[in-house]
Amino acid sequence: MRLLKTRPRLLALGEPTHGEELLLDVRNELFRQLVEQEGYRTIAVESDCLMGLTVDGYVRSEAGTLDEAMAGGFSHGWGAFEGNRELVRWMREFNDDRPPADRVRFAGFDGPLEITGAASPRPALTAVHAYLTAWADAGLLPADDLDELLGDDDRWTNQAAMMDPTASIGRTPEARQLRLLADDLATLLEAQTPQLIAASSRAEWNNARLHARTAAGLLRYHFWTADTSPGRLARLLALRDEMMAANLLELAARSPTLVAAHNGHLQRDKSSMRLGDHPLQWWSAGAIVDAHLGDDYAVLATALGTIHDKGVGVPAADTLEGLLYALPDDRSIVDPRHPALSGVKPRVSEWFGYAPLDPAQIGNIDGIVFVKNEAAKRRT
Repeated sequence: MRLLKTRPRLLALGEPTHGEELLLDVRNELFRQLVEQEGYRTIAVESDCLMGLTVDGYVRSEAGTLDEAMAGGFSHGWGAFEGNRELVRWMREFNDDRPPADRVRFAGFDGPLEITGAASPRPALTAVHAYLTAWADAGLLPADDLDELLGDDDRWTNQAAMMDPTASIGRTPEARQLRLLADDLATLLEAQTPQLIAASSRAEWNNARLHARTAAGLLRYHFWTADTSPGRLARLLALRDEMMAANLLELAARSPTLVAAHNGHLQRDKSSMRLGDHPLQWWSAGAIVDAHLGDDYAVLATALGTIHDKGVGVPAADTLEGLLYALPDDRSIVDPRHPALSGVKPRVSEWFGYAPLDPAQIGNIDGIVFVKNEAAKRRT
């Protein structure tokens, strides 16, 4: 915290690769201290925002079991990781005997998206429609008509649409009508805010708004999967990060929030990647959030020295990771403004799944968390 100007409303911890249990242990250790000592009361991870509601219910002692939370509360396969299980277990334990206002909450902040495609908008749309049917003072499209417009979910989740725009149904007349409907439902939620909160509860209203954002985001994403222009893939990447940013801003508005995701989603710089001969660029969720929050957003980027089982060996001494590797401790938190870090060379990873820190970007991060060896003994 001494690296930061003030306690940020949203404090992000990035990781350079997914699936390394040791990095989850480091995250858990840091997040426990920040919850206990700095008053953070939401932990958000790079997972499906709607599935995350299952975990949140469990950690707040409202419903379910730990096994159910792990099986149904994470996307991307994250529920199988022991580090995530330990985080959820600890959050439930922390909340025991605490008043509801002081309990730590869990959230996913990613959209219902996978690398292979997007989910059907049905769960999000039907949830907000049901909420408004119950509590709003307005005539709504009958549920059967909504179901007819949505059609078969298999049409929405067709994985071929990720690379073949002609396989997407995102620009059919029904999909266009659903986009207008999603906009109308979201507008009604805002227009009748006083009545809806009084009739239901603020928590239920917030939950409905999450479903409304997700429905609109999914329909927008499906619309652009049907696009045939050269900018299609960059647009899809940007839409995912925009959905992430919208969820993070909403979480931060409610309570001091910790967030864990890939470094690339949390960085302040513009994101880029190359797909074949096509360079792609888009603004990351972190860049969008930073533009809104300023000093209320801070980001720590994690770097690794070695990942032996992936062939990532000891970094060259003249690289950023090489300089950090020479430090005596297995784990370090480093000020990126330290003069010794200037002029170092970028590292080239031997494994595509590990993204080294870019020395040109360290001026835009607030701290570096360095873990020397992935194969080091995990702390429990």
